Order: sequence, then C-alpha cells, then structure tokens
Amino acid sequence: MTDRLPAEGRDAYRHFTPISTRWMDNDVYGHVNNVVYYSWFDTAVNGLLIAAGIAGADSPEAIGLVVGTQCQYHEPVSFPTPVEIGLRVVRLGASSVTYRLGVFTPQRPDSHASGVFTHVYVDPQTRRPVAVPARHRERLARYAVPA
Repeated sequence: MTDRLPAEGRDAYRHFTPISTRWMDNDVYGHVNNVVYYSWFDTAVNGLLIAAGIAGADSPEAIGLVVGTQCQYHEPVSFPTPVEIGLRVVRLGASSVTYRLGVFTPQRPDSHASGVFTHVYVDPQTRRPVAVPARHRERLARYAVPA
C-alpha cells in the first residue's frame, strides 16, 4: 500500500476545474460514491490537456494512457454541493507525468479528497512508451510544483 495522501489547501494547486455534482453521484449512504471521484480526476486532467492543445487530435505524436490512480478520502461530499478539482504536476518524467489532485468545496478550506493520477506517454499506433513530447513538457511544466 502507498503512503496516505494528506488533505491540502487550495494554495497547493495550480489549476482548478469546476464540476457540478449530480443526484446520481450520491450512493445509498448519502454521499458521493468513491468511483465518481476517479471520474472527476479524469475530467480535470484531460480537460487541462485539451485546453492546453496537447491531447486528442492535437497530439498526433503521443498519447497519455492512465497507468495508476490513487484516492484518499478525508471528508464526504454530497449532491448538490458543487466541487472544484485542484490539479498540479508533481512529476514530469522521461515518459510519464504524475498529477496530484484535490477535491474542494466552499464549505472546507482543505481538500475533501486527495488523488494521484499517472499517465505514460505512448506512440498512438504501437502503444509502446515514448518520451514526453517537448511541447507537452513545456506546457505541463506550468502546472508543476516542486516537491
């Protein structure tokens, strides 16, 4: 098992994605189900990549495939509370990028949940690892926070 991720404040993050919770996100226990958090993480990371012009059709040289995720839950969230997903790059390796994410609401100064999301860059045809393209590296470095 990996080390527990602590709750952090908003100042630890470089980018925020607002997301509306939905009635169907709540589970029988009255809070957002754990699998929804992973969907929020995926939405935040890929939304950033698309906005930066380094995903999908804008990235014919390489694509990022998810190879690992993690989430620690600190305080529940329930519909209809809106959330913001904070994002920062914590590692920009030779062929991978690791993001740290936090789930925030107006009701709490620290994150309700903390996550990690790792992409390995691969050639779109062969699906074999490749170096993170230079333009990706340059754009992702804007969201990096020194460890």
